[in-house]
Amino acid sequence: MTQLIWNGIFVGAFYALVALGYSMVYGIIKLLNFAHGDIYMVGAFAGFAMIGLLGSVSAAATLPVLLVVLVAAMLLSGAGGLLLERVAYRPLRGSPRLSVLITAVGASFALEYGMRLVAGPNPRVYGLRLEGSSVELLGARVSMQQVALVVVAVALMIALQYLVMRTRTGRAMRAIAEDSTASLLMGINVNAVISRTFFIGSALAGAAGVMAGAYYGKIDFLMGFVIGLKAFTAAVIGGIGNIKGAMLGGLTLGLLESLGTGWLGGQWRDVFAFGFLIVFLVVRPTGILGERVTERV
Repeated sequence: MTQLIWNGIFVGAFYALVALGYSMVYGIIKLLNFAHGDIYMVGAFAGFAMIGLLGSVSAAATLPVLLVVLVAAMLLSGAGGLLLERVAYRPLRGSPRLSVLITAVGASFALEYGMRLVAGPNPRVYGLRLEGSSVELLGARVSMQQVALVVVAVALMIALQYLVMRTRTGRAMRAIAEDSTASLLMGINVNAVISRTFFIGSALAGAAGVMAGAYYGKIDFLMGFVIGLKAFTAAVIGGIGNIKGAMLGGLTLGLLESLGTGWLGGQWRDVFAFGFLIVFLVVRPTGILGERVTERV
């Protein structure tokens, strides 16, 4: 049981990082950005390209180099999200939601098959893997790679929470989430804040992509599809539009998946996850945290 809980926390940290981008964008402009999972894929490939440029890395320098690659990939994937918002979504602001939703699905396919043209259809092996032995912790085998990646994910979530709650940009994001028209009348540059929201959410997804590549060792141009759906599920479970809800939803989904896999078998992983999405939509459509939390960004 302890092993299943730890596995759930580890996978849930990835889901939470990607779900944050979904939740931030929905909270501020009510858009379900179905291309967000593909930004995760773009981040993984950006990291792959930079590792190729760096060449061979000694085992002792693996973690520092991975952190440098992580930051660079976050900047690139953030820029990708910024471009996506400027080209695909901003011209449609004010259009019916269905039009924007269809555009998001089209952008998702464009990113996937655009990357296929650039990187090829075959999976790529990540050239940088975290090494380290496993230790016993309360009956669970915990690897140093998992600990390092969970620590990075938690640090990014804490930094995001600080940004949203303690900075001027965060206050503007929360104000726009409450009322964009009133925010505009108060002098807030709404377009700039929305762009920053896309940049931050995309950077977090890019970080998750690099961490997944470094841990699993393999990436491909369709890797964002399933995790995009899982992250959307996590955002709905936690309460979409709510930052703490996205974090909680990611961890909850990871734990549910891990426990369900241990009970039913690995082949039921996706069925179990999406089955819970249906249950939550029926029983509590506003998610675990629901509408009671006011800071919806």
